[in-house]
Formats: sequence, C-alpha cells, structure tokens
Amino acid sequence: MNWQQLAQAVKKMGFGGIDLTVRPGGHVLPERVAEDLPKAFASIKTEGLSVPMITTGLTSANDPTAKPILSTAGKLGIPFYKSGYYKYQFKDVRRELEKFGADFTGLIEAGKQAGVQCGFHNHEGYIGAPLWDVAPVIDRLDPKWAGYYFDVRHAVVEGGGAGWKITTNLVAPRLKMIAVKDFYWEKSAKGWYIQNCPLGEGMVDWRQYFKLLRQANFHGPVSLHLEYEIPGENAAAKEENTIVAIQRDLQFLKAGIAEAYK
Repeated sequence: MNWQQLAQAVKKMGFGGIDLTVRPGGHVLPERVAEDLPKAFASIKTEGLSVPMITTGLTSANDPTAKPILSTAGKLGIPFYKSGYYKYQFKDVRRELEKFGADFTGLIEAGKQAGVQCGFHNHEGYIGAPLWDVAPVIDRLDPKWAGYYFDVRHAVVEGGGAGWKITTNLVAPRLKMIAVKDFYWEKSAKGWYIQNCPLGEGMVDWRQYFKLLRQANFHGPVSLHLEYEIPGENAAAKEENTIVAIQRDLQFLKAGIAEAYK
C-alpha cells in the first residue's frame, strides 16, 4: 500500500497511529528520508492518525543515513525511534558487547541532538536478548534519550517461566514503547522450533503482562506486529485475510489493555 492507502486502511481497522518503517525495504527508504518521510507523515496526519515512532535499522551514528533519519524525524516531532539489531558473532561475546556499547552510545547522542528518543528492541538470539547484557550500557545513558522498546514475545522465548517477568521489571523504569506479538514452541521431525501465532493463542501470559505494564504506569506507544503466516489463494485474498487477522489481534489487544488499566 502507498502511504495514503496505508493510513486509510489502518484508520478503518481502528488504530490510532502507525509505527512507520524507515529502513531498507520499509515504507520510507533511508536514502530518501528527507524527501519522503515528510510526505508519508503528512498523508498519515491527514487521516487523523499519529506517527508516535519509527522503526529504523540504525546501529551506529556513523551510518550515513543516521543523521538524515533522526533530524527529519525530530523536525516532524516524531518522539521515538527503534534502533536496529546488534548481532553476536559468537567469537568473543565480551568484545562484541563492548562494541555494541560504543556504537549504541554514539547513536543515542545523535538522537539527542535531533530530539528523538531511542528504544532498544530485545530480540531472541541477538545482543540484548536476555537484556541483562545491555542493561549496564543503557543504565549509563540519559534516560530521557535512551530506553527500551520491550518485546514480551522475545522475552518469553529467551526467559520462559519467570525470566520474562524479571526482564519486564528490569526495563520498566526506562520503558519507551512496546512491541506486541505471540508464539509457541512446536516439535517437528527436525526438532523444536518457534511458531508465531495470533495473540492469545501462544505462550505469552497477556493478562499478567498487561498488569505489570499498568503497575509500571506505562503509557507509551503499543506497536502490534503480525509475523505469523496468513494464507490466501491470491494477493487480494491474502490482503483481505490479513486485515481480518489484524482486526482480531487488535480487538484482543484493546480488550486486554482495557481490563488491566480499567
């Protein structure tokens, strides 16, 4: 969908805004951000929706697209951005973690200069998956500009049992925004693997999670993700089925938040 179609569809489904992707293959291409992000922003605002955050692939202030992305977002008044992913090479994880610290610190400074706050996204298998590895770095940074974009799905994958509750508590004081999706472990002939699924059909304890968010007084952006397979005989059918799936997940999400926050 183009930006106007995207905004119209999202508004019709009942969302309040769009977590706009500004990364390779996204709604706005990084190399065209100065020209295209204002246009996309205007199309979305025209439909009465907000752009509370953008999702980027930025991992370093040395990225040539970092300054244009952050400065453009700052000028438009977009308050938050998601940084990119930092991957362990599993050759020397301590040294790899040190490099993350240097790169992330520089990126936060660039965001501060542009007036945009960063949320670090925890992702299974990457640096920050258990969150304890990155917390010492983020703790040293200004909480105004550096915090967490917490993903409970990935936290449950990595933490299971009480691990996700521990990490929710860990990030709560610096929680900027959250990502929402669900999953379950499934066993095949080749072994165990992660199966993404609609909200409420997986292993995330949503009632307890929303309760913890309320206790943390979280009121930031909530970004709904759909990463499970949605069937369709053709492109039109797949789009129609996707919209139905989105609406179903959105209603589950709204009901859970309403119950917890009263």
